[in-house]
Amino acid sequence: MLRTVNRVVLGLAGLALLVLGGSVLAVGLGVSPPSWWIHDGRHDVLVSAADRARRRDDGWFWPTVIGGLAVTVLLALWWLSAQLRRRRLTEVLVETGDGEGALLRGRAMENVLTGEAETLEGVERAQVVLTGRRSTPQARVELVLEPHATPSDALHRLSAEALAHARDSAGLASLPATVRLRGVKHRAERVS
Repeated sequence: MLRTVNRVVLGLAGLALLVLGGSVLAVGLGVSPPSWWIHDGRHDVLVSAADRARRRDDGWFWPTVIGGLAVTVLLALWWLSAQLRRRRLTEVLVETGDGEGALLRGRAMENVLTGEAETLEGVERAQVVLTGRRSTPQARVELVLEPHATPSDALHRLSAEALAHARDSAGLASLPATVRLRGVKHRAERVS
């Protein structure tokens, strides 16, 4: 959902900026603007000296404008940092017992967990993503269950088999997991 919202917001913001910037560039290059447009001509400014002087007596106006722009910039920077932050774990620190450690690729562990989860009875498809820190990883698991599978059995097998094997083989104290269960769509059975 977040990915879709990001794409829609980015697309709309990009389109608005493209239209606004393109029209300002066109007016700057000499194209005559329509009568309702915010710029009258090539040498027009967005806020005229008369508009600035009229707002000078209002002591709240310019601090409010600057504060609003500052909040907008901070929100944009927060959003950008949230987009650049890695959500997927690239390495898992495996304790070797000799005071040293080995690094296991996160994708390799995800693939093994996915393969083992898909072999469980009642599971049609699985997807695993590792998050967290490399010394304390967490798993996000999505299981698509077959039509006649029992969700509690599939969840128990996942935690007792696949997650336990991954935890033990990586030498982790714990491997917390968030599991999302979905049923596969199927046609209704005919009852006679």
